[in-house]
Amino acid sequence: MTKRGFTYKDAGVDVDAANALVPVLRRLARKTLSPDVIEGIGGFGCAVRIRSSNARRAPVIVAGTDGVGTKLKIAFALGRHDTVGIDCVAMCVNDIICCGARPLFFLDYIGMGKLDPRVVSEVVKGVARGCAMAGISLVGGETAELPGIYGDGEYDLVGFAVGIASLDELPSPSSLREGDALVGLASSGLHSNGFSLARKVLLEHAKLRLESVVPELGCTLGEELLRPTRIYAGLITEIRRRFPIKAVAHITGGGIVDNLPRVLPQNLAARIKTGSWPVPPIFKLIATLGNVSQDEMNRTFNNGLGMIVVTAAEFADRVIAFLKRRKLPAYRIGMLERGKRRVIFD
Repeated sequence: MTKRGFTYKDAGVDVDAANALVPVLRRLARKTLSPDVIEGIGGFGCAVRIRSSNARRAPVIVAGTDGVGTKLKIAFALGRHDTVGIDCVAMCVNDIICCGARPLFFLDYIGMGKLDPRVVSEVVKGVARGCAMAGISLVGGETAELPGIYGDGEYDLVGFAVGIASLDELPSPSSLREGDALVGLASSGLHSNGFSLARKVLLEHAKLRLESVVPELGCTLGEELLRPTRIYAGLITEIRRRFPIKAVAHITGGGIVDNLPRVLPQNLAARIKTGSWPVPPIFKLIATLGNVSQDEMNRTFNNGLGMIVVTAAEFADRVIAFLKRRKLPAYRIGMLERGKRRVIFD
């Protein structure tokens, strides 16, 4: 009998429970919404209209928030805190650019049991680097000292990004058509998702050491796990200016399975061709050592694709060529077809 492999739920993260909570939170938030709120809970960001005499060109504020998750556990273990700030910025701005926004400014929140000026300085140094990479201003934040909430040497890091777009720049699912192409943009690795399962498999089950060089990775395990999340803001803005991009999906927790449908209409499915892009070794290592099924990998990790762009089929190769000239590998990974909104892997 084949031994059952590890799942994200085994590691303490119940994706189904989180998804079931979204409608509940949406109902609670709906009571607070003004008529100017265009998109709220459930999307990649929240869009709020600013009143203008020109309705179509009316400015829209887009906001998003996210954290770094249990990737912070790796930073704690290694005593390295200068990269997680990049992750925090990336997770926020990569969300709001899916809404057609140009990122404007960023704020951070750091909560820790006992204030450690050196650690805070290192964290904010990373936040500032991430903001520079995203072309966004770091305008403020909050550092809270909360004795008894966090363990020694631990902290939490959360960010808040705000951008701007015009009403006619917001993507619309109604513009998507059968036959539209899916273009996957390479990730830099795990990004900041799935670390509860990654840690359970690599550190608890396989007993790997963060300081050890892993031949498959070409670096130490710690270096791979702390590799910063790729920031796509500048390139997504560029390709939107040059090509008719219909939708953009940020592939975070829940993988392609949960994130790509967020930009699709009810009557279109996404068919993904397995093997149409290279999967980085870290994902293969987790799957092998933890006997993690492909379905579980697809619902937990980005598996090498940090963003998926939807465009008309005739523009896909041009988008890919443009991104490769900008040193970002991109791949034609599938297409849209008629059917219930979901992702199908061939």
